Order: sequence, then structure tokens, then C-alpha cells
Amino acid sequence: MAKHISDIVLSIELDENRVPEKLQWSAKDGGIDKEQAKAFLLSVWDDQKKETLKIDLWTKDMPVDEMKQFFHQTLVSMAETFQRATQDEKMTATMMDFCDYFAEKLELKK
Repeated sequence: MAKHISDIVLSIELDENRVPEKLQWSAKDGGIDKEQAKAFLLSVWDDQKKETLKIDLWTKDMPVDEMKQFFHQTLVSMAETFQRATQDEKMTATMMDFCDYFAEKLELKK
């Protein structure tokens, strides 16, 4: 049986100073084709070096208030992923407490 390959493509349009102006992503298996984005946070685990490699990009017109929301939602998502991956209820609760604290300090919860 042939293996299926699924590609996720990130496209970054840079200005003359190599600052991101336009971000797009595609994931054909997910029905996504050249969707616009204002920010990407991508982490990849290098199991040989036992370290995280990352790409953090955002467009120069990404509003700061949206960046704060993006970070909060990313932190919540990371806590949820941590729970699914480790089943560590106690640490997940601690991480979610931090997410609540983060949102409160940035006045994200109305």
C-alpha cells in the first residue's frame, strides 16, 4: 500500500528589508488554499539534538492587540495539546491557570 504524503505550505512575501508583508498557507488535505494569515508560530522537535527549532513570523501590519490575543489562544492550545500528549492533569491545570493570569493581565477577557 502506498503511503499518503500531506503537505502544509507556508508562503512569505517580504519587503525590501526582508520584513514579512504577506503570509499565506495551504493544506490541501484540509481544504486550505493560499489562506491569508497575519502570524505564524511553528515549532519542530529535532530528536537528534533534543531541541526545538522554530519559526516565528508576523506581518508588519499585525495589530498589537491581535498579537496579544494570538499568544493567549496559542498558550491555551499548547496547554490542551500538553494534556492530550501527556495526560498530566496537574500540570495542565497549572498551565491553564497561567493562561487565565495572562489574559487577565492583558485585559483580554471582557
